[in-house]
Amino acid sequence: MAGGGYVVNGSTSNSSNGRLTMSVIITCIVAASGGLIFGYDIGISGGVTTMEPFLRKFFPSVLRKMADAKHNTYCVYDSQVLTAFTSSLYLAGLASSLVASFTTKRMGRKYTMVLGGCTFFIGAVINGAAINIMMLILGRIFLGIGVGFTNQATPVYLSEMAPPKWRGAFTIGFQFFLGTGVVVANVINYRTAQIGSWGWRLSLGLAAVPAVLMTIGALLVSDTPSSLVERGKLEQAKQSLQRARGVGINIEDEFIELLKSSEDSKLLTNEPFTTIFQRQYRPHLVMAVLIPFFQQLTGINVIAFYAPVIFQSVGFGSNSALVSAIILGLVNLGSIVMSMFVVDRFGRRVLFMEGGIQMVVFQRLLVGHGDH
Repeated sequence: MAGGGYVVNGSTSNSSNGRLTMSVIITCIVAASGGLIFGYDIGISGGVTTMEPFLRKFFPSVLRKMADAKHNTYCVYDSQVLTAFTSSLYLAGLASSLVASFTTKRMGRKYTMVLGGCTFFIGAVINGAAINIMMLILGRIFLGIGVGFTNQATPVYLSEMAPPKWRGAFTIGFQFFLGTGVVVANVINYRTAQIGSWGWRLSLGLAAVPAVLMTIGALLVSDTPSSLVERGKLEQAKQSLQRARGVGINIEDEFIELLKSSEDSKLLTNEPFTTIFQRQYRPHLVMAVLIPFFQQLTGINVIAFYAPVIFQSVGFGSNSALVSAIILGLVNLGSIVMSMFVVDRFGRRVLFMEGGIQMVVFQRLLVGHGDH
């Protein structure tokens, strides 16, 4: 969560809480499209590492291990340089997310997304034109910076702009575009793998497309009323809120609440880390840390990123591994769509419980199958 970000309580004024305007739909779709760049990178990077021309140019040792492996190719990707290529994005994303918390507060959600889109575009161009390992890693660093900025600003933008009644669905929109990016990237990998020696360049370079789309879209939409109030731009905030709620809707009560929330937020900015460790906020802190922590420990991001490599390691051919990754991405996308329709009706807790139980059951089935 970005520093200084807050969400208007769902109990605010009149019918504006449930009103869904075209302005809100368009701006939220534009913001959620920020998930495309991260999803595209997740899908594309794992795929290109299975392409023979890419490995031959940058990681010939991996290719030699693959040739020497008779039956089991599980350890052929054991390469520190290849690890540096894949992990550099996440290290850069981690570092930039710390800076993005500051820029999201000072510059606003909109321009943080623009900054993220521009740096991601630079990274895509460098990777598509790479002639050595250093260019590849440099491009990945720029991609990581872009992901760090957009992943910080986009969920905050969505939660602040969407009406409370539909907030869950719109926030999941970011995840929907992320899943879409993964599927699109896997399809592109499947097609470019059949082109020849330069197919990998097309796969990596096309990452510039979602970056351009998101950047242009972010420039065309307004910042959130909360962000504008937070930065003292009250008249712009009122105009943004009026567009979001619709012409003819009385926004005075909601605007007054925004002003009050901003003032309350400023009172906490002097000692934010002291406040969050207070007893009354301890359950929120524990959940905020443990939920993403255990989500990462499930290994789902690793599976999504390395899906083609994993499938190839268990005996699939290169094309079959890419097709299997497409199927995996479609299943994930389908579950995201289902979540969008039920999250606001049944609540987040129900989805957590259902997802957790489902994961435990199928993990056990996988372990049991492995034992046999």
